[in-house]
Parts: sequence; C-alpha cells; structure tokens
Amino acid sequence: MRASAGLRGYFVLGPRGIKVVAALGEGGMSAPAGFEGKVDFVWKVADRLRGHFKRHEYGSVMLPTLVLFRLDSVLAPTRDAVIKASAGRDLNSPATAKLLQRVAGNMPFYNTSPLSLRTMLSDDKNLGESLQMYVNAFSPAATEVLEAFRYHETIERLGKAGVLYAVLSDFAELDLRPSMVSDEAMGYVFEELLRKFNEMSNETAGEHYTPREVIRLMVALLLDEDSEALRGQAPVRRVYDPAAGTGGMLTTALDQVVKGYNDDAIVAVSGQELNPESWAMARSELMMRGLDPDCVVLGNSLTEDGFAHQQFDYMLSNPPYGVDWKGYADPIRTEAASSALGNRFSAGLPRISDGSFLFLQHMISKMKPVTATGGGSRIGIVLSGSPLFSGGAGSGESEIRRWIIENDWLEGIVALPDQMFYNTGISTYVWIVTNRKPLARRGTVTLVDGRGLGTKMRKSLGDKRKELTDTAIDQIVELFASPVQTEAGGELDARVKVMRNADFGFARLTVERPLRQVWRVDATAFGVVASDTAELLAPLEGTTWSESLECRRALNSAGFEAKVITKLLKTLATTDPDIEPTPAKKGPGFEPDASLRDQENIPLPDGYLAMDEISQRAAVEEAAAQHLVEQIHPYVPDAWLDHDKTRIGYEIPFTRQFYVYTPPRPVAEIRAEIDELEQQIQQWMQGLSR
Repeated sequence: MRASAGLRGYFVLGPRGIKVVAALGEGGMSAPAGFEGKVDFVWKVADRLRGHFKRHEYGSVMLPTLVLFRLDSVLAPTRDAVIKASAGRDLNSPATAKLLQRVAGNMPFYNTSPLSLRTMLSDDKNLGESLQMYVNAFSPAATEVLEAFRYHETIERLGKAGVLYAVLSDFAELDLRPSMVSDEAMGYVFEELLRKFNEMSNETAGEHYTPREVIRLMVALLLDEDSEALRGQAPVRRVYDPAAGTGGMLTTALDQVVKGYNDDAIVAVSGQELNPESWAMARSELMMRGLDPDCVVLGNSLTEDGFAHQQFDYMLSNPPYGVDWKGYADPIRTEAASSALGNRFSAGLPRISDGSFLFLQHMISKMKPVTATGGGSRIGIVLSGSPLFSGGAGSGESEIRRWIIENDWLEGIVALPDQMFYNTGISTYVWIVTNRKPLARRGTVTLVDGRGLGTKMRKSLGDKRKELTDTAIDQIVELFASPVQTEAGGELDARVKVMRNADFGFARLTVERPLRQVWRVDATAFGVVASDTAELLAPLEGTTWSESLECRRALNSAGFEAKVITKLLKTLATTDPDIEPTPAKKGPGFEPDASLRDQENIPLPDGYLAMDEISQRAAVEEAAAQHLVEQIHPYVPDAWLDHDKTRIGYEIPFTRQFYVYTPPRPVAEIRAEIDELEQQIQQWMQGLSR
C-alpha cells in the first residue's frame, strides 16, 4: 500500500467490490481491542478534581491529558533517536522538522524533550515546570492541539490545587501503547468520554457523535456504486466532512477502506470543525495515525469555508440536528440573496431552528462536475426526520428538497433504527445524494426501511441502545442496490420502495369562496361596544346594510366621529350565507372570504419534470381545474381557485410509504378475552375469601 506525498490516507477495494469489514468483532459491536476499562479508569481519575474544578470542567482536564499520554506512548520507541537527531539543530527550521518527523517514524509530530511523562514523576517538586517544558517541546502540530485545550492553564490550576502529581501518576498506570490500544479503540475511548463529560455540561444533543457502524454503512452505500471504477490503476479519491466533530467520520472511513485489496488506491481526507476541543481531538487522532493533522480545519464551514472552491469525490457528515443558526445567520442570508456564482444557498434557507439542510447545500456545492470520462461526487449525510417533510409548499425546506429532487440528485434514503446515537433517541435517516446516478436509477429515488434491523445492545451507551451488526449493514447495502440488480418486472423486498422523482412533488392549491358580507346592528354588536357607543347605536338596532358606504353614512348621521366609525365598521361587519356575494373591487368575480379560504394538495401532472416552465404551469392549472370540478364543486359549488397563489412543494413521506394497515381485533375475540380475565379475577377473589 502506498500514499501520495500530497495526499493523506488510503482507499481500498476488495476483489469482489466494496465489502464491510468487521472492525468491532464478528457479527456485532463488541468492544475493540484495548477499549475495555479505559473509560472507567479515566472517569475514576476525574474524581480527583472534585472540589478543585467544577464538574463541567472535568472534560477540559481529562481529555487533553489522555491525548498527551497517548502521544507520549506513540513516540516512546523513537524518543532517544529524536533527541539525538535534534541535538545542535535549529528546531525552528523546516528542514529540521522534516528530519525529526522522519526519525519519529514518519509521524507528523515529535517531541524533543529528554523527559517522558513517566520519568518526570520522579521529581515531584518540579513537576509543573517539567510538564510545561515537555509540552513546549512538541512540534507545532501537537502544540496547537494542546493550546486548543488551553492546557498550560490546566497545568497551573492542577498545580495550585495540589493534584497535578496524583492525576499524572494515575494516568501513568494506563498502558496506551498502540500495540495494546488500537487506533479504533482509542477513538471509542475519546468519544465515550466526550459523551460523558458533555452530559455534565448539557451539550446540545446530536453533536460530536456518530456510531462507527453507522459510518461504515454510509461508506459502504457511497462506494458500492463505484466498485468497478475503483478497480483501475492508482485511483485517487478525496473525502470531506464539513462537521467533522472528533474526526469519527474521516477516521472510520479510513479504517474501513484500509483493509481492502487495491494497494495502489489513494484517498485524501479533509474536514472542518467548529468546536475547538472536538477539533483538537480530531487532529490528535489523525496525528496518532501518522496523518497530517492540517487536513482538519478549525472554524464554521458554513461561514468560513476552510476548503473554499475545492471539490471532493465523496462527502459524508452527521451535522447537529435541531440546532438553530441564528448566531451566524447574517453571512448566510447575505450569500443566499446574492447573485454571485457559487452561491451555496440560492435554492432557499431552512427555518432558523434547524440548520442541518445548510450543511447538505454546502456539500452539494463541492460536487465535482460530471464529464464524458467520469467525474461527479457522492454524498452521504445523516439527518433527522424533520428535513423529510418540514415546511409547506414554497418554504425554504420545500424549495431545497425541490432543488435536489428536480435536479435528480437524490439517489435514496435509508431509515435507521431508533436509539442508534449516543445522546439522542430520535429517528434518523441516511440520505445518499449524487450528481452521477447510474442509468438504472435516473429519475427515481430508492427508499429503504432499515428500522427493523437494529440489534439490542447488551449495555447501552447513553441513549444508544441499538446497533447495526455487520450482517445488518450488508443487508441494507444489498436492499439499496436491489432496484438496480432486480430484473425488470421482478419483485422487490417489502422494505424497498422505488419512487419517481415527481411522486414527491405536489401543487398546493388555494381554494377561495365568495365573501357574503353585511353590516348589522344586533345583540352581538351591543355585547362588544362601550355603553356610550351603545346609546348612539340604539336607534339603529335591527338595521342591516349590504354596502359599507351605506353603513358609514348611517353611523355618521347617528353622530359618530370618523375614527369611531372606522372601528365600528369592523365590529358590525359579519357574514350571511343567504345574501348575494360581494362583487370584486377590481375586475369580474367576487371578493374572497379569507375566513373560508382553504388549501388542497394535488399530485404533479404526468411528465411534469420533463416540461418547460410555461408548460408546467399550464399542466398544473389544467389538473387543478379538473380537481375543482370533480372534488370540490360537489361540496362547495361557489368555490374557485386562485392560480396566482398556487405553489409547488416537495415532501418525502417516508413512513407513509411503508405503513401496513393492521385491522382491529374482532369484537367477539376481545369479549371472550375479557370474560376469561373476569373469571380469573373471580377465582382469585374466592381464594382470598377462604
């Protein structure tokens, strides 16, 4: 296996296509080698902070300390060689940095201190100073990680609290050598500790964590269509995650693809993360794998794109669900309103309370163009159920769905089992989006119901009580591929539905009814007006006017001032179904009654997506007119449609497609069961009476 000097990571392919490789034990999610006991150990060490740090600060102490000891363990075999090679050299020189990286086993980080975290414990009086010097002796890539944790401040606070030696000596008992704790196990330790510490500080649900088996499923779905293309000589692919968290998406993708058979294939990973501590964790894990940590950028990918104007072959992400974007809305709204080329949000903006659709639009903007020789990109993103249907026709969410579906980019959606994530039990869905659908999928969307394929875990992790076994992942991938592999006319599994793009669209019609308005002085009016107003109105009791002008004149004659008359016209106005409709103020027809206004949805006409804009409008109006005659006029003959208010909308009613009606039990059966229960109760009561 080889890697390009300009790219980071590897890409793999089995001789028979993409295959899910068991990384967590045969058939399930048993703990990877070296995971057992590590989380409980660190959690126990955190108890030493009690009384000196607030509970929500524990993570900012334990996590970087764990990173520090992991780096120390990784560098241990080459420590002496690095110290020897650094002697007498300019440590700020780029040439020296490259030399020391090579001496450190081609790691992107090194440490030139003669001390280790364990040897410095022999001088407890100078431990704080020694640890500060040791941290400063790291190469810039590692130093940036620890600075993101503000670890120098942590060292000082631990020293003042008198627990620095106790914490370090406890950690020194933890064997974190790569031969004892695999990279994957280290990732699980990081994320489980992050989950536990963030629960203390009430972090927003949905952030940071994506179970590794979900990522393996996403990678398999992305790569399955490309198995033939990846068999070529030295294929190069780029992978990107705009909400990288602790790097789980990127590192697990590498874990999965690195175990294949095409040694000449190469992949470069890139990501961006907003949370400094999560970013530091992602960089530290990449460093421990010997990858360039600079491929993960700190910042908000929606407002400060760290990979602007770059395009990728594969993109995957699990953006936070239900998190509002009010705090950084201005630059996004400015971009959405601009006509500049490359506007990522031109299709529309989702509601302010959930920005997950923004990440999908951002990823779509980074798709490679399709060319005669290939190109194109594939995207996998985990979303909650809200983006499937939230927002009515014409809303931001509906317009985003319309943009994706009408461009034929949505290849399919997979429903995951519930209780799959560490800190949220909500239903989640994997969307597969691509601008290079295979011919057999064009014009369609594949829906796969994987909700029943979850397996109960022996021990839950937070809200995560279910997992996807490798067998379940393979089954989902096969179900997703079945519409392409099934012969024409063949029957699909009941958990698979193939929908036409237009099936998700609808026309939202506005149904109007005529306003039948009068102005009447009756008991209702007297019940809401002031007493002095009622006295002046008394002579007009029982009077009805069909025109507002007539009513105004009568009120004026009764002695009311102009301002009072304007308010009274609103109070006296009412509707009467037995009178003639109010003529329209402009043109023919009648004034619509806003209180009787209604909306109805109709399917898009056949062939709608193949029509030009003018033909689409005409076809919708024709279908709407037919709907009016057949479905509305039999019940409300005076109704009409306001075609200027017609809106095209898109929603994905996933659950409805897989709903299976279960008839209620027969009454006789229920009655017999009740009788049987009553007899049992009587027997128990007789036993008690004895």
